[in-house]
Amino acid sequence: MTQKLREIIAYQLEQESLEVFDSEIDVDESYFGGTHKGKRGRGAAGKISVFGLLQWRGRIYTKIIPNASSSTLIPIIENKVIPDSIVYSDNWRGINA
Repeated sequence: MTQKLREIIAYQLEQESLEVFDSEIDVDESYFGGTHKGKRGRGAAGKISVFGLLQWRGRIYTKIIPNASSSTLIPIIENKVIPDSIVYSDNWRGINA
C-alpha cells in the first residue's frame, strides 16, 4: 500500500513539474540550513540554495540549485515561465542577466 502511495505522489509531482507559469510571477533565491555563526545569505557555508517561483494567487515551484548564477537561474525561468509574463525579482544579477 505504501509503495502505491509513493508511486502516486511521484507521478503527481512529475506532472506538476511540467506545468508552466504565466501572468505575474515573483522569483527569488534563498538559503536554508544550519545555525552557523558568521556570514549569512549568499556565500554562507553549509547552506542549501533554493530558487522559487510564485505565481500571484496561484502555484509555487521550488528547486534546489547549486548556485545563484545566471547560468543556473535563467534556464529555469525560461522553462517555467511563459513569454510575455511579468516577472518580479529583487534585481539580483543572476536573474537580471
